[in-house]
Amino acid sequence: MSSENNTPVPLRTSPSTLSSYEDQNGVVQPLLTDLYQITMAYAHWKSEKRTDCAVFDLSFRKNPFGGEFTIFAGLQECLKFLNNYKFTDSDIEYIKRILPPNTEEGFFDYLHTLDASKVIVYAIPEGSIVFPKVPLLRVEGPLPLVQLLETTLLTLINYASLVATNAARFRMAAGPDKSLLEFGLRRAQEIGRASCRERV
Repeated sequence: MSSENNTPVPLRTSPSTLSSYEDQNGVVQPLLTDLYQITMAYAHWKSEKRTDCAVFDLSFRKNPFGGEFTIFAGLQECLKFLNNYKFTDSDIEYIKRILPPNTEEGFFDYLHTLDASKVIVYAIPEGSIVFPKVPLLRVEGPLPLVQLLETTLLTLINYASLVATNAARFRMAAGPDKSLLEFGLRRAQEIGRASCRERV
């Protein structure tokens, strides 16, 4: 959804909203996060804040490449990630190994039941020209879950927006009549990022 003045509008309220976003990159899963986020989620859970509603805005501090604008991208991957958000049995076993042995078993049961059905996302339309300190994405949902989402959403938005902005700068430099060829596969950090470059 979009709005005339680029004000973020709600995009996601239930999994059914995103039935067309099933083809998620296999690398993008709940474990694509920091240990810090998992320990913070545990602190919230242990403090009985698991149903508290939290809100965070995603923005950036300065435009890349010393430029004057940024192209917002990566929203589609964020929606795929949320639509498929679920810890597997092997994910839980791994988390058990990296957290302290005195971590309460109830926390792992809690992680097993998590999905993003209670998360609401507001976003500026993908492909918009955006500027520093303006929220691109607003995420609302249960505090421990929103904590776990932060790192993944940041990496999905940051890389895609960087690539999209660079592509726009190339087009501006080359002009409207030149053909641009993309050779990002040989330099992209991994296969999923390469496909992101191709889509841009």
